[in-house]
Amino acid sequence: MKLFPSFLLVILWSIASCSCQKKSNTGEEPTPPPVVEPSVGKVSVLLTTANRQKEFYKEQTDLKLIKNPNASYSITLKPTERFQTIYGFGAAITGSTCYNLMQMSPADRKAFLTETFSETEGFGQNFVRISIGCSDFSLSEYTLCDTKGIEHFALTKEETQYVIPILKEILAINPKVQIIGSPWTPPRWMKVNNLTDLQPHNQWTSGQLNPAHYQDYALYFAKWLQAMKDNSLNVNAITIQNEPLNRGNSASMYMGWDEQLAFIKNALGKTLRNKGFAEVKIYLFDHNYNYDNKPSQQQYPLHIYKDADASQYVAGAAYHNYGGNPNELSNIHNQYPNKELIFTESSIGAWNDGRNLERRLTEDMQELGIKTLNNHCKAVIVWNLMLDEHGAPNREGGCKTCFGAVDIQTSDYKTMRRNSHYYVIGHLSAVIKQGATRIGVEKTTDDNVQCTAFENPDGSLACVLLNKKKEATYLTLSTGKHYFSYEVPANSVVSFLIPKI
Repeated sequence: MKLFPSFLLVILWSIASCSCQKKSNTGEEPTPPPVVEPSVGKVSVLLTTANRQKEFYKEQTDLKLIKNPNASYSITLKPTERFQTIYGFGAAITGSTCYNLMQMSPADRKAFLTETFSETEGFGQNFVRISIGCSDFSLSEYTLCDTKGIEHFALTKEETQYVIPILKEILAINPKVQIIGSPWTPPRWMKVNNLTDLQPHNQWTSGQLNPAHYQDYALYFAKWLQAMKDNSLNVNAITIQNEPLNRGNSASMYMGWDEQLAFIKNALGKTLRNKGFAEVKIYLFDHNYNYDNKPSQQQYPLHIYKDADASQYVAGAAYHNYGGNPNELSNIHNQYPNKELIFTESSIGAWNDGRNLERRLTEDMQELGIKTLNNHCKAVIVWNLMLDEHGAPNREGGCKTCFGAVDIQTSDYKTMRRNSHYYVIGHLSAVIKQGATRIGVEKTTDDNVQCTAFENPDGSLACVLLNKKKEATYLTLSTGKHYFSYEVPANSVVSFLIPKI
């Protein structure tokens, strides 16, 4: 029999003595190591930090989804609480955007559009807004019927050489992309100075729609929808007037709720149905939460919803955020929950330090992503997808200080800088898919951490979250059946995609 050396026996005796002494001092058994449940899946993470150290960064850390949670959580998703379904997210494909895209090489343009719109190779943006005729970001001021007489309707060079080719490239990449159209002004020969004098108003700015031309203008919409269809583009929705309470844009028209009601009821609704466009959704208003502080125009859409003859043609209402509070969305929804809400425009620019991602990233995600969606919006669309470094091309009398979601350098039409709106829309569209349903969220964090959550058609869960704090925040997120933990960096936005288990 082989004996231990004496010095080794002394060491073993000492270790045993220490263990016994520790037990006798505490009167308890040593704490066993925690039991870690096995992973049942992996969570995909997309991260952008406002300091640009990580931009659409796909987290490589093995973020495990753990079964059988028995603890308190920072955020708990509640799939049984269900709200609106989602159409999608995107930006405006203006004439200016299309012009800049057309200056790129075909290969560079395809790469950018693939990154933006592809569901498999990019961020999957899938809802775009275009103008019917010109906007303040067009190459000229025009309508599609500048010669008096609706028989003179025709698409222009801006549509045929810029907008339509770009839309076709986008749809080739993602056929699920939906299109909404909005006019900034009708043909000038349809406008009058006011509804009392009814004098001609041959101006691009302001004026009102002459009731004598309601049917002509209804046909204008129908002819535009048909022209797009003839170019293999199916338009999903329209608004009747961009910013109807704004008389001052480079192309504009005032249209109070009573005028919009009469136009829908007496001309537009029936005309679109008779011309085969009954499935095209009509959205009211298309302007600010505060109705530009006009007392007579408060809660604009509700006045039209109350008229059954007009309301039957209307899907819902669209909003911008240049004034007021997004809580107005819920105010409208709660009174007419069967009517839809979409968000159709927001811009960054010199007035809000638009190229400063340190300031804009979480602020814009809060306003455009979290608050619009949590107040029942089914789509979120920002303004120009792409402008050059000068905010151009643009029109006199329109916005001269707007920036695009992406800026491109005119020196090479290749170098790009992505601004906050591109990150906001990308983080939403990357994980919240068309047909997703918003679900409930219970949050124990303070307001520096905000989120929205959805269940996708395939059963996966999406959560988009922002951290406004100046330091990283460690969060534990539960789905009710599983949980995971993640340290969200300071001043950042993160998108989680949680697999169906």
